Amino acid sequence: MKIYFTDFFNIECSKLEDYGAFNISLINDLPLFIDPFLLFGSKKSEYKELHNQILKYLVFLKDKSEIGVTNIGEIRSWYLFPEVKQNWFGYSKVGNGGSGLGEKFAKSFSSSMHIVFDDLGKEKITQSSHLEKACLFEIGVGKDNISDFTTNLTKEFLLDYTQEFAVRNVDEKLLRKVNVDKVYFDYELERWMPKEYVLPFIFNDYVILTPRDILTKDDNWINSNDLRGDFRSICNSISNDQLKHEINNYFTKSLPKHAGNKRNTQKEISLAVIETVKKYPEIIKYYVKLKEENKEGAKKISTKKVQETESKFITQVQKFVETLLEKTDFYSIDKNGSYEEAKKRLLFLKDVIENNDGYRLFYINHQPIKREEDLQIIYRLTWFATDYDVNRESNNGRGPVDYSISKGSNDKTLIEFKLASNSKLKQNLEKQVEIYEKANKTKDSIKVILYFDIPEYNKVIKILKELKIDKSPNIILIDAGRKKSASNVK
Repeated sequence: MKIYFTDFFNIECSKLEDYGAFNISLINDLPLFIDPFLLFGSKKSEYKELHNQILKYLVFLKDKSEIGVTNIGEIRSWYLFPEVKQNWFGYSKVGNGGSGLGEKFAKSFSSSMHIVFDDLGKEKITQSSHLEKACLFEIGVGKDNISDFTTNLTKEFLLDYTQEFAVRNVDEKLLRKVNVDKVYFDYELERWMPKEYVLPFIFNDYVILTPRDILTKDDNWINSNDLRGDFRSICNSISNDQLKHEINNYFTKSLPKHAGNKRNTQKEISLAVIETVKKYPEIIKYYVKLKEENKEGAKKISTKKVQETESKFITQVQKFVETLLEKTDFYSIDKNGSYEEAKKRLLFLKDVIENNDGYRLFYINHQPIKREEDLQIIYRLTWFATDYDVNRESNNGRGPVDYSISKGSNDKTLIEFKLASNSKLKQNLEKQVEIYEKANKTKDSIKVILYFDIPEYNKVIKILKELKIDKSPNIILIDAGRKKSASNVK
């Protein structure tokens, strides 16, 4: 069964590991991205140079912003980038398609350059400037934007890196000469230029490899969550006593006053932080300074996150497919309709998880998975070998359903995956899939609920009885709790 780069291109995993590249899935995006801080904090000269190239491009953009670039054509040329889907990282629940950087980001970023990077190239408090500062101001820039921007600005390095490995290790029949658009920026012509490469080629597209040591998960090292969460300690690190007093005073006054010494909510605190940062943007520099002083912490945390991702979405999925699913009829089911096939496969999945040690797929470091997004990706990686379309539904104005299994426009089954621990489980079961059914013009839907212990099971049963759907054949409960060894069962 082929799921990962090494599978499709017949490469020994050890070769890719020795090269330092991540073994991407060519079935589905995995939730990792390049953190530009890891380039800055690296001891490798090529990574440091990559960070310098990012800053050089930011200087170019800032110079243009200061003279008032309003031409929409120039903004599109310099700020708009497609998602580099060929690296197979990102937030797509099915496949590897993403939205990339659109006009909203471009206009927002362009108009805010002079605020975000006011000391670009002239830093006094921090060691360097950082692209991630853009997501610390309320200008419509999030971690996904930073990820797409970083990948595009390091694209030439990634293509060179991939070509070097591919030419040495991949069968030439699986390679193709490709003319890649927007590879490097020509500062004289002020435009992005194409370049030709010999790259691994599959599914009518080329593939890009990425070094493991520049990847992270969840958040950049410099991120708005840490800024808000550590705000008090950041303020206390400011050496200028007058500025420190003014900031703390403004922040305190920004917090709503409640009767009876009632504590402020997290939302109220976050809003007060945002207002204070707008008033005193110098705070950002002191926050970045603290982050710069802990480069090793950034590396250790990112390494741990990458290892956990490999364990969750590669090592355990491979073992699950090879030692359990392939020994059943899971991949040979061929029913007359999408509903029958979907349900049959889900029942096979349930049996493997509950009775054949498949539950181990859902544990990392002895802890059960906490995110439904992870559950959905794992499901997709195990479903791949079928001639049915397995698609992430587009948003029909009602929000996206987890999966749509279909064969033609008249045969579609919706599958909704939920964890029993979800605080909105009852609300979802009561309304969500029914709404999706109307939006997608299908009557067939299956709700799958994964639980890990007796309290979670009791919670689900109570909800199902309250909603009078506890006898529904379209609801499948899967017990992913730890099982005792057969030798210990009496």
